[in-house]
Amino acid sequence: MAFPERNIPSGYGSRAYSAEIDQGLRSYMLSVYNYMAIGLAVTGGVAALAANAAVASWDPITLSSFGVALYTSPLRWLVMLAPVGLVLVFSFGIQRLSMPVAQGLFWAFAALMGLSLSSIFLVYTQQSITQVFFISSAAFAGLSLYGYTTKRSLSAMGSFLIMGLFGLIIASLVNLFMQSSAMEFAISIIGVGIFAGLTAYDTQTIKEMYYEGDDRTTAGRKAIMGALNLYMDFINLFIMLLRLMGDRR
Repeated sequence: MAFPERNIPSGYGSRAYSAEIDQGLRSYMLSVYNYMAIGLAVTGGVAALAANAAVASWDPITLSSFGVALYTSPLRWLVMLAPVGLVLVFSFGIQRLSMPVAQGLFWAFAALMGLSLSSIFLVYTQQSITQVFFISSAAFAGLSLYGYTTKRSLSAMGSFLIMGLFGLIIASLVNLFMQSSAMEFAISIIGVGIFAGLTAYDTQTIKEMYYEGDDRTTAGRKAIMGALNLYMDFINLFIMLLRLMGDRR
């Protein structure tokens, strides 16, 4: 959900005013990253707990009754599609949500993503998941720092990346039926590039959304929406790298 872009009023050139803007921006960005980090922690915790509850035996992997329901029954479609529904709620209704509701929906979204991602523990070794997570974290930190500090506008690159994202989604849907390993490899390679670029672009966009005149509720909504965007960039970057680098069981 795009918030109206507002420029800082002209005529305020003092160092004190600039310092106040910088301090407010740092506080705003810190709030974005805090929401994102806590969301990732919730997702990781729920994913690990759900995977352990879903598996009755790891060698060989045998599903428990909970695992059968989560991964093989119609419940799996609810788990997969519910986060999409919450993203739509955020995208089209964020400005009408109160802060407690927006926060609650964000934590619910993170938890549902954890349920959805719990299956990776059945496909990849825990060591490789941990390794790829730290690689993704380092890459994300560098890309987000670039987006925050660069003076170059990334809007043109962002438009190109968003078009590429739609193409990636279509290719992924097609490959659900084709089940081509070569196509999955290509999608993962392209996906890494797209979500790496989107991380820098979204960070710059979130930074530009800041306006020192916003009230606390508006600033909070922006922080949650920004955290959601960066959260999705990180999760998708992590998944694409895991497909490329993860050791399968």
